[in-house]
Amino acid sequence: MPIAAAVPAAADPPARTAGCLPGSLPEPGLQGDVPAADRDSGRSRDGYRCNIRLLGSSPGRGGGITSVTFDHCAYIGTFFPGNLLGPAQGVRVIDVADPAAPVHTATLTEPAMLAGTWESLKVNEARRLLVGTGVPALTGAGLLSVYDISDCAHPRLLNPGPGSDLALPLPITAHEGGFSPDGNTYWSSGVAPGLLSAVDLTDPARPRVIWQGIPGLSMHGFGIAPDGNRMYLANNTGGLKILDVSAVQRRDSAPHVHELADMPWTDGWATQHAVPVSYGGTPHVFAVDEAGSGGVKLIDVSDGRHPRLVRSIKLAINQPEHQDSMIASASGGSLFAYDAHYCAADRPADPTALACSWTSSGIRVFDVRDPGDIHEIAYFNPPARTGENAELWNSPHALASIIGPPLLAAPSVAQAVLQGQFDPTQASGSRTGTLAFGDLSTDWCFAPPEWRGNQLWTACADNGFLAMELSPAVYTPPADQRSTTGS
Repeated sequence: MPIAAAVPAAADPPARTAGCLPGSLPEPGLQGDVPAADRDSGRSRDGYRCNIRLLGSSPGRGGGITSVTFDHCAYIGTFFPGNLLGPAQGVRVIDVADPAAPVHTATLTEPAMLAGTWESLKVNEARRLLVGTGVPALTGAGLLSVYDISDCAHPRLLNPGPGSDLALPLPITAHEGGFSPDGNTYWSSGVAPGLLSAVDLTDPARPRVIWQGIPGLSMHGFGIAPDGNRMYLANNTGGLKILDVSAVQRRDSAPHVHELADMPWTDGWATQHAVPVSYGGTPHVFAVDEAGSGGVKLIDVSDGRHPRLVRSIKLAINQPEHQDSMIASASGGSLFAYDAHYCAADRPADPTALACSWTSSGIRVFDVRDPGDIHEIAYFNPPARTGENAELWNSPHALASIIGPPLLAAPSVAQAVLQGQFDPTQASGSRTGTLAFGDLSTDWCFAPPEWRGNQLWTACADNGFLAMELSPAVYTPPADQRSTTGS
C-alpha cells in the first residue's frame, strides 16, 4: 500500500472574492473574517451577505452539529445534553414546502436521537431512508435508528429492536456516518478509536454489522464512489485514505477491506469528509479540513493508489499571512475560527458549484466549473446571536463558549510563526486575552448547504434551519442538478 509523502501547505492564492450585487451586506475586510470591531460593536448581529438572501428559518434552540434534508423536509441534528432541555427533545422534523415559513411537524425521540447525533444524521434518497446514531460525547456506541421518510414530514421508525432498543445495542462506535450510494450499507465511523463499521440495511428492520476494522488511530467522515466500491476516508490527523470496500459492496461472505493509498498532509487537520465528483469522466474528490485553515482540497483520484492534489480552495482569512488577523478577531469566540466543515456539490459529474459551511465565515459558494479557476460567487454569514447562550441549548457553540481561544487553529498559527508570517502585534487586540466564557459574536455553520434549484437549505449551530436563495445573476442550476455530499 503506497504511503505518499505528506502534502505541504498549498501555495494557491485564496479563491477570488465574489463581486457583490446591489442589496448585499458585504464583509468589511478580509474575505471570511468577522473583525473584532464588528464583534465588539454588535455589527455582526446583522450578519453579512453577498448575492444571496434569506427566505425563511426555524431556529428552535439551535441546529446541533450537522443536519440533513430530503424532498421538502429537513432533519435537525441534536447535541447532547442540551437538546434534552427541550421543548422539543430529539431531532426536529421541519417541513419546508414553503421555504418562507418552515413548519415543525414531528420530533424523533428514539435513544439515538436523544443522545446527540453529532455528524451521523444522513439520508439515502434511493431508498428514502434516514439514519442517525447516538453520540453523547465525541464518540458514542450501540445506538442506531433507521426511518422510512417516504412521507418526509412524518418519518416512521423501522427498527424498534436492534439499535433502537437500549437492551439491544449494535456493536458499533459512532461519531460520523453515511450511506453507500445504493442505500444498502450504512458506514459508522468512531473517532476514538478509529473503528469503522459496515452496517447492513438490506432489511432496515434488522440492521447488522457485516464488517469492522480500524483503518487508523482516529478517522472521521468519508465519501463513497458512485459504484460503492471505494471509500475516501478522512484522517483526523490531516489527510485521506483510499479504501477498496468492494467486498462489502458485493456482500462477500468474509469481506476484506484493502487500503489502496494513504495521503497525509500538513496543511490543515481534522479532515472532515470527501465529496466524490468527476470532471470529464475523471474521478476527483473535494476533501474538507475542519481545522488548521486547510480549506477544501480538490484531489484527482483516478489512480486510486496515487492520488494527486490539484488545488486548494481557501478564503483570505485562511492564508498563512493572515493567521495573526484570525487570532485578533476569533479570540473570545471559542474553539473554532474560520474553517470549512461540510460541502455539497450541485451535481456529481462536472459540478458547476460547491456550497460549503465555513464555521464562523458562514456559508460560502464557489464556481467550480473550471478546476483551474475556482472562485467565490456568494456568501451568507447569519446574524450573530451574541449574549443568547442560555437560550441555545441545542447549539454546540453555546456550550463550547466556556472556552475563549480558537484552540483548533493552533497548528496553523504555529506554521505561520515558523514561516515568519505571524505578527504578534497584529494578533493583539480587544479580544485576544479572552481565555474563558467567550461570546456568540458569530454563528458556527457546520451542516452541508444542500442544493434545491437556486436555493440552499442548511442549519447553523445558533440560528438553526436556514433556507436561502442565490441570485440568478451568479448561479444557474444545471438541468441535472443533484445535491451531493458524498455519503
